[in-house]
Order: sequence, then structure tokens, then C-alpha cells
Amino acid sequence: MNITLPDRTFIYSLHSEWLKQRRSLAAWMVLVGAFFTPAIIIVARLLQHEALPELYAAADFWPVLWRSAWESAAIFFLPMGAVLATSLIVQIEYRNNAWKQVHALPLGLATIYFSKLAIIVMMLVQFLALFNLGIWLSAALPAWLLADVAMPTAPIPFAKFLYDDLRFFLACLPIVALQYLLSLRFANFMVPVGIGFMLWVGSLAALSSRWGVLSPYAYTMLEYLGNEPQGKLPTPMFDIHWLAMGYGTAFIAIGYALFALRRQKG
Repeated sequence: MNITLPDRTFIYSLHSEWLKQRRSLAAWMVLVGAFFTPAIIIVARLLQHEALPELYAAADFWPVLWRSAWESAAIFFLPMGAVLATSLIVQIEYRNNAWKQVHALPLGLATIYFSKLAIIVMMLVQFLALFNLGIWLSAALPAWLLADVAMPTAPIPFAKFLYDDLRFFLACLPIVALQYLLSLRFANFMVPVGIGFMLWVGSLAALSSRWGVLSPYAYTMLEYLGNEPQGKLPTPMFDIHWLAMGYGTAFIAIGYALFALRRQKG
């Protein structure tokens, strides 16, 4: 089947955006952020290895490890990583004063807007994949390095973990979408990052409220804390995944409208 011209231009733009970010600070942040918590777990287990044989023999080894690793990721690394990485990707054009060159290319506004957004979403998927690999390595490396520790015999619940990944992905989408909107709107890198940081802090403060569910920056935290025993948090008024998809769609649409309006004004 032949590829139509619009498909070719989008693929060209997507490839170009991927090459731009490949060695960027955002790409390194994804790599470091994904492996940071697993690395801490590995070091802690190597230093306190006496209890590992019993721990590795437990039937619930993988769910316990998964939940332990996700705590810092859901509360800090995933939301703040999305804030920083999204802003850094857009800053590539501002830092190099390249927006005029980008708009001079024979590419439609939708192609420019959605190809850069697609790269950011792909980096989110990349983070999740590397984080999953890091969790597995945090179990495997101590078993490989310590003679008295064997690999866990309990089966890995792949289906549940992939389902959790999907839920965290959805929970993070509105953060990416709003940060993309803000990063396109403001050339100063500190403005979107500062707004994102304040919204994240505000979401932390609002977690104990039933209205905290209305803050899209709280969704990764609520996704993690939602599995806590009853009574830890108020019951959310709405399903956060539907809210996340609604917020994400709205922010993407508004961002595109503002991007097109700014292009018309020159």
C-alpha cells in the first residue's frame, strides 16, 4: 500500500524530532529517572543482604517489590519528570531560535504540533519500559551477585503490571498535555516548569481533600495511593482515568488552537 503525502510528511517530522531529542537533556533525564529508584533498591539490598533469602522466597515478592519501587516514581519522578522533559523538548526550538526554520518547512501546523507531542508521549512510554526493566534488575542483580540468594520462584504477574503501567500512563497524560501547551506558549523555560512545580505541590496538599481529584497533577499519586487500605484517602468523586483522558484531550485541543493562532499572528 502506498503511503500518502501527509503520512510521509508526518513520518519525516517525527523522525526529525526523534533525532533532536536523542541526545538532549530530556533523554538523559528519562534514562536516569527510570533507573534511579531501582538503583537505590539494588544498593540497599546489597548492603543489607542478610534478610534477602527469606524475602526472595516470599510468594508475594514481585507485588511487594513493584509497589515499593512505584512509590517514589508515582509521587515524584513521573509527574515532575513529565514537567521537566516536556519543557526541555520544546525548549530545543527556543534555545536554538529555530521556530522560524521549523515553520518555513513544507509541513502543516498539525504535523509540527502533533509530531513533537508524539515524541514526548513516546518518551513517556520509554520511561515506563525502562522503569519496568529496572524493577526486574533490582531483583536479578542481588541474586546474581550474592551466592546465598536465589532468583524468586514466584511468577511475575505480567498482566497486572502491564495494566498498572497503562493506568499510570493515562494518569500522566494530562500533565504532558498541559506542560506542552505551557511550553509552547512561553519561551522562558522557567515559566512552564515553575507553573508545573506549583501545580504539583498544590496537588500534594490537596490529596486529603475529595476535591483533590480535580487536579490533573495528582493522578499519578492517586493511582498509587488508591491501592492503600481504605481510610488512607477520601474516596474520589470521579474516576481519575476518565478525568485524565478528558483533561488530556482538552489541553491538546486548546494547545493546538493557541499554536495555530500564534502562527497566524506571526
